[in-house]
Amino acid sequence: MISPLAYVDPSAKIGNNVTVHPFAYIDKNVEIGDDNEIMPYASLMSGTRMGNGNKVCQGAVIAAVPQDFAYTGEDTIARIGDNNVIRENAVIIRATHADHETSVGNGNFIMTGARLSHDVTVGNRCIIGNGSQISGNCIVFDCSILTSNVLMQGNTRLGSYSVVQGGCRFVKDIPPYIVAAHEPIEFYSISTLVLERAGFSETLVKHIAQAYRILYKANTSQYDALIRIREQIPNSPEIENIIKFVESSKLGIIH
Repeated sequence: MISPLAYVDPSAKIGNNVTVHPFAYIDKNVEIGDDNEIMPYASLMSGTRMGNGNKVCQGAVIAAVPQDFAYTGEDTIARIGDNNVIRENAVIIRATHADHETSVGNGNFIMTGARLSHDVTVGNRCIIGNGSQISGNCIVFDCSILTSNVLMQGNTRLGSYSVVQGGCRFVKDIPPYIVAAHEPIEFYSISTLVLERAGFSETLVKHIAQAYRILYKANTSQYDALIRIREQIPNSPEIENIIKFVESSKLGIIH
């Protein structure tokens, strides 16, 4: 159902069983899949590509114009997957250039007032807390959590299943499976509760904890710590994920 009080550009492509409430705005160059709900005063701007089963709440803006001096007016994309909840006044900004996309995966919960800047990539089943700000070109991997009012600086990465406590800001990468806290931000613990709820075995959680004891507590170089992890901890996809994340970090990881 599309309310006659909503504005929908005639060129917009809208799937089946989509509800568009009064005073919503759907621009040209917008594609919306099936079973979506667009609440009053939400705006889907040019460049929106939305999958199925999403809910966009009041005042949210999808595919806003990039706040980037490199933006020259190109037609660019903000791609939203399936089954996401985008709460009130959240803003998702589209990419700066046509060869990139801002991308949000599936099953994410983006809370009130959050902002995802240009060329951000968010994986699946993440939580972006109230008022959190993700700057340009950041990557948020699957099942990670930014709690309220977190500031994620440009080009940083947040590893899968990690949690950043409220009010923190970070300018380096946060590896997977940990809790990051304090000011200045630092490694606090592994994210045991998140891992247990996700079905990680007790043995695997212990191996992850052992890996981070070596990385953060062994009083050795990062290079040597990664060698020790390989030598001392049974290999698994999760341990390999830690190693590869640290090795591939361009900005370095938090202390």
